Amino acid sequence: QVQLVESGGGLVQAGGSLRLSCAASGRTASRYAMGWFRQAPGKEREFVAAIRWTSGNTFYAESVKGRFTISRDNAKNTVYLQMISLKPEDTAVYYCAAGGPLVATTIRGYDYWGQGTQVTVSS
Repeated sequence: QVQLVESGGGLVQAGGSLRLSCAASGRTASRYAMGWFRQAPGKEREFVAAIRWTSGNTFYAESVKGRFTISRDNAKNTVYLQMISLKPEDTAVYYCAAGGPLVATTIRGYDYWGQGTQVTVSS
């Protein structure tokens, strides 16, 4: 079992930045790939970014490439999502997920989910 707790969401103006954190505990987190997904009102949950814990290899949705960066801190068992140049269309609840060991870009590739953190980008 893996427990995930997200933090760092909030309200920001368009063009601004936020950094989300996902603290993992429980079973050895390094066995997993970690992902960030988001879900806007009335829309399906979509893949944002993922990282393989051991290698650090990263993957991004086209819509966030160049603006979002996923990283991990092994010592803290924490994964981050640095978001810059935020747009109103980035507004959503952001979820951290653990799965793997291979990186997946679909919901079915992840077994454990956090409770989500709200990101709101005003125009």
